[in-house]
Amino acid sequence: MMDEKATQELIFNTVKDKSVLKQDVFNNIILNFKILKQVLKEIGDDLSSRIESVDERVIIEYKDTGEFEAQLRVAGDVLVFHMHTNVFKFDSQNSLWNTSYFKENGNRGYCGLINVYNFLNDSIKYNRVNDSGYMIGRLFVNAENHFMVEGKRQMGFLYNDIINSVIDKEKMKAIIQSAVLYTLDFDLFIPPYDEVKEVSVLEIQQLSDKLKMKTAKRLGFQFKADSDSIE
Repeated sequence: MMDEKATQELIFNTVKDKSVLKQDVFNNIILNFKILKQVLKEIGDDLSSRIESVDERVIIEYKDTGEFEAQLRVAGDVLVFHMHTNVFKFDSQNSLWNTSYFKENGNRGYCGLINVYNFLNDSIKYNRVNDSGYMIGRLFVNAENHFMVEGKRQMGFLYNDIINSVIDKEKMKAIIQSAVLYTLDFDLFIPPYDEVKEVSVLEIQQLSDKLKMKTAKRLGFQFKADSDSIE
């Protein structure tokens, strides 16, 4: 067993190395999230100014909803971009640990995380708290600005090379555009009749603003199990 002094030194060195690394990763994801917000606003402003001359009923707008969250409304959908405040390490079983990029420096396996969710705009507008949103992608960025995206359809296969991909404003724009395109192609389906045939007195009384009948694009949707095709 190590003596008390050696144990104390081990604790100090572990805190020094790991905590400093996590602070570096966190500060970097904060910086990238600020850039992402700028890009979201630029995309939203451009689409809004162009759609106004086509149909004023179609609303496209960007909202900064907090230090760690931003929203882009595109007609009947809202994309919510949420930055997680923790730093994550890829699982030890992940094949990335077999690459030279990770073997050369294990610190490269620590990443900040930005999750992307799709909600119906009416779910948020009318505070329908039982409605579901779906994660459509998540962006990983390490301290060296290398990144990858895990997600649905083109989001999952266009941006999955963390070894060679470095995040910048243009790549942020491409990721956001991919998320918007996926969302627009992800329609609201009519739920099975048997799942909505019963409603309580309380629910029908609250129909005007907070109907508890769950609304979602896919009932029973699970991110990991969902296929990449739209059924």
